[in-house]
Amino acid sequence: MAYKIDPVKCIGCGSCMHVCPVMAISKDGAKCKIDPAKCISCGACAGQCPVGAISVDM
Repeated sequence: MAYKIDPVKCIGCGSCMHVCPVMAISKDGAKCKIDPAKCISCGACAGQCPVGAISVDM
């Protein structure tokens, strides 16, 4: 199970970055991106995203 950020929906607010316990999310220009090698699939980022840009890719 891996989380992904939809770049079309992402508004680049960074809310997801602040709640990630392993700092797996960074900014890629104006958008956020998840490093799958660091992500522990906790779901904190998905719960924090105000626009629903983060989903689980099964």
